[in-house]
Amino acid sequence: MEAIKSGPILAIFASSKGPGDAERASLMSQAGSYFAKRGAQLVCLAENGNLPIPLITAARAAGGMVQIVADSTIVLPPALHGVDMQVIADQPARFERVSELAEGLVALPGSLASATEMFGVWSAGKTAGRNRPVIMLNRHKAFEVMRGYALDVLAPGLKGYDRAIQFADNIEDLWSRISRMVEAR
Repeated sequence: MEAIKSGPILAIFASSKGPGDAERASLMSQAGSYFAKRGAQLVCLAENGNLPIPLITAARAAGGMVQIVADSTIVLPPALHGVDMQVIADQPARFERVSELAEGLVALPGSLASATEMFGVWSAGKTAGRNRPVIMLNRHKAFEVMRGYALDVLAPGLKGYDRAIQFADNIEDLWSRISRMVEAR
């Protein structure tokens, strides 16, 4: 019997708070299921009562492994019984822990809070000498400002920026890009 290859460990940043909740929940479910079926292990940062339940539920239903790094406000609902959760009181320490665990960072359209968390984790990794690739799902131009910044500011002055940050248009493209970037490291 052939052993199943373990996929990358990915930190997923997603929020279902605010306008567009139903579509964001659907995207989280699609990403969780798609990534888990390809062997990815997911790490989620949960703070201030924000827990990406659709992402975690879908990943687990598809046989995936999920770990949560949380603050003390997070209480797991019964449906997530058995999910590994590490509670860390200090936000910079949470960012550092997620950066230690993840091989790549994935941002789904969501609230400003999830984008801020992703940047915090990326910054913690850079400070510690860990260069984690970042892929953002630019659904409905959610990250268009960041894409413009990358093209206008990073591209001319930072050789190889495209090996550090990329944008995807759908879940399949997102997976293709992040898995290639993690393998190339």
